Amino acid sequence: MDLGLKGRVALVFGGGGGLGGAIARSLAAEGATVAVADIDMAAADATRDAIVQAGGKAISIGWDIADLSVIGQCLARIREETGGDVDVLVNNTGGPPPTPVSGQSPEAWRKHFDSMVMSVIAITDHVLPGMRARGWGRIITSTSSGVIAPIPNLGISNTLRVALLGWSKTLAAEVGRDGVTVNIVLPGRIATARIQFLDAQKAKRENRSVTDVAAASEASIPVGRYGRPEEYGDVVSFLASTRASYVNGSVIRIDGGFVPSI
Repeated sequence: MDLGLKGRVALVFGGGGGLGGAIARSLAAEGATVAVADIDMAAADATRDAIVQAGGKAISIGWDIADLSVIGQCLARIREETGGDVDVLVNNTGGPPPTPVSGQSPEAWRKHFDSMVMSVIAITDHVLPGMRARGWGRIITSTSSGVIAPIPNLGISNTLRVALLGWSKTLAAEVGRDGVTVNIVLPGRIATARIQFLDAQKAKRENRSVTDVAAASEASIPVGRYGRPEEYGDVVSFLASTRASYVNGSVIRIDGGFVPSI
């Protein structure tokens, strides 16, 4: 199946991480030129190198998305190095540390709101005018299954990521007629370093082994295992494709059936 991504320019945030890296590699495999953005330049370079070695096209860029002042210059660099404007934007931000929802300082809320929510809105607003003018674009935002079923001890994440659902659904209605689709993807238990970290934190809190925590978690998933990052990346690539032109304003779970709610 041709996804129609050849010649498109995709910008993937968190592209040096497990989910972001998988998304970047999948988009590149479908023919997109990928700008791999990450606050960790070495990690971004590693994903870029993997894409190029596999025969794809990619550049890497160090980008602290909490710094809104650099958006213009970073997008200008992408345009210069790829020869085009961003057609596919994948908003994939890092998660805050595990905490209860109560007792967090106003400063902590502001810090994570800026990095997880305001950054996504501001960057999207920069690339949208070009997408609308060209009559084609894809905005895909990766959040967390905690927006459907709040995850214990991820209070800040559960709270702030919900804001992106309301924003995404509203934006989808505003730009759909311009050929731009806007969707949310939710990871379940995908085998990344983030999940390993969360399992380790839970094991420490409950005085259990990490192996025991992971085994219990896998047992709660209908398919009986953690997801592979490439399985997540491939769903994002489909949503970015011409084939998904009628998928707009949706929230797509990639969780193996983990989240029990309808």
